[in-house]
Amino acid sequence: MGKPTLSDLRAFMAVAEHRSFRRAADFLGIARPSLSHAIRGLEDSLGVRLLHRTTRSVSLTEAGERLLGRLDPVMHGLDAALEEVTGEQGNLQGQLRINGNDASVELLLRTVVPEFLTRYPGVELDIVAEGRLVDIVEQGFDAGIRLGEAVPKDMVAVPLGPDIRFLAVASPRYLAARPAPEVPDALARHQCIRQRLPSGKRYRWEFSKRGQALEIDAPGPLTLDSNPLMVAAAIEGLGIAYVPEPYARAALDDGRLVTVLEDWCPRIPGLSLYFPGNRHVPASLRAFIDTIRDLRERVEGLAPSMPLRQSAPAVQPRRKRKG
Repeated sequence: MGKPTLSDLRAFMAVAEHRSFRRAADFLGIARPSLSHAIRGLEDSLGVRLLHRTTRSVSLTEAGERLLGRLDPVMHGLDAALEEVTGEQGNLQGQLRINGNDASVELLLRTVVPEFLTRYPGVELDIVAEGRLVDIVEQGFDAGIRLGEAVPKDMVAVPLGPDIRFLAVASPRYLAARPAPEVPDALARHQCIRQRLPSGKRYRWEFSKRGQALEIDAPGPLTLDSNPLMVAAAIEGLGIAYVPEPYARAALDDGRLVTVLEDWCPRIPGLSLYFPGNRHVPASLRAFIDTIRDLRERVEGLAPSMPLRQSAPAVQPRRKRKG
């Protein structure tokens, strides 16, 4: 009976962390049959079953749980030592996988990514943009980017920029035909441009003032899932939109839009990079975080100061960002 190899142990850890042979194989960059063969070989070598397998799920046996508990700190320590040696040579290598939505990824491409790739040309950035909020550990990502209030509580968050304010906006033409709402409940007598979240649900507008918080199921015949499109619809006089201030700023400055209910519109934490706090932080991710912090010292935050491209999906508001 041969001793387990380091690659077999890494294969087991990948399956244990991702709870999926497909995702683990993608993470390791190997074929699924090769991964299955490695796990079978490891189990044969140890003489115990490490995983329960069904057609729909993978879970750890008691022996698998014990092995993972012992391996985790050892393997992460080994990775840290190897990365430290590589970093000392000024030759950082490897892949860094990041998940975000279109708006946050576009922000990275305009700000952090050019600087990072100039500093660390040996690192391959693999960035996936999607609207839904995913489990970055389960999906094999090193980090994610979302608005601060959407970051899971067990994650470490690194702010990318200042807080963001949502504003209720409408065109002067729309408001000329009806009185502006003075309290959120007055929206019931208006046409509102509603927002569909990536989960498929419509967002209930959230307001707060002097400790009083309200959620309004804004009425209206039009629902969109893009902040730029909601701003465009408001400019055309189709109703009141509720969007992050950067998207409406240009139209507010030139008078195409005006604010309503401004004293009810709260600020929320801006975009943050987040990652698991209970796992080894790869050297490439540490370098990415250092790049963010260096850039923040040079500029006033990294939050967008202008609307992003028209196809960007809506920046998801507070609390409802599960989809």
